[in-house]
This record gives sequence, C-alpha cells and structure tokens, in this order.
Amino acid sequence: MADTFSTHVLNVTTGSRETVTDLTSACEDFLAQAARGRDGLLNIFVPHATAGVAVLETGAGSDDDLLAALRTLLPSDDRWQHRHGTPGHGRDHVLPALVPPHATLPVVGGRLELGTWQSVCLVDTNVDNPERKVRLSFLA
Repeated sequence: MADTFSTHVLNVTTGSRETVTDLTSACEDFLAQAARGRDGLLNIFVPHATAGVAVLETGAGSDDDLLAALRTLLPSDDRWQHRHGTPGHGRDHVLPALVPPHATLPVVGGRLELGTWQSVCLVDTNVDNPERKVRLSFLA
C-alpha cells in the first residue's frame, strides 16, 4: 500500500479574520514527492467543523467575493442556535454544508489537473480558531 497511498498533514495559520488561503502550491509540493509522476487522486480534507475546501480562482477578487457571499448567506448575528464563541459563530458551523470540508481532484502524470484559473483553497470564517490542519492524501 505504501507505493499507492501517501498522506501528509499541513498546519495552516489562518489568523483572526475570515480567510481564503490558497493551498495549491502546498498540494503541488506534496504531489512532487507522493505521486512521483503517476496518475491518481488527491484528496484534501479539513478535519474541522468550521472550515471547508473550495476550488476557485484567487487573486482576481473571487476569493473576496466568496467571503462576501458567505457573509450574505450566513450572517454573523444572533440568529444561530449554536451560540458558543464569538457572536454569530453558529454560522461557522453551517459553513461546511455549503463549502464542504473535502475535495478530490485528479492527478495526471504526477501533477494536479486544475483548470487555468483554478486554485485549491482553505475557506475559514471562524475567527476563534486561527490554527488549521489540512490532510493531503494521494491515491495512485
């Protein structure tokens, strides 16, 4: 199984504000070691109840647009039943229903097969938890 499966955990500091963090380079670095030129699948998993994984364009405003859309869909107010932490924190626990905590992407010839403008991103609206883990797993 060691030849067909490899895994690595990234430690990501997201800070004390809502963020979209580009993980594409970290995914590519992992695949350079794990895939060794082979085809397969990369699974990205965030083992947190308040963060997700998205594939989207970054750097041209789409990452900020995503956060703005999430603020509209999931307002940070007192409507939420889940009430511990920062006011409105209950919305963070709904986030993974809209931005799932996982993605599985094709790997061809050892390289992540993304579209021209696509990036792999960690989406974190939880300002109470600035440290995240992201598990990368390659299956040949």
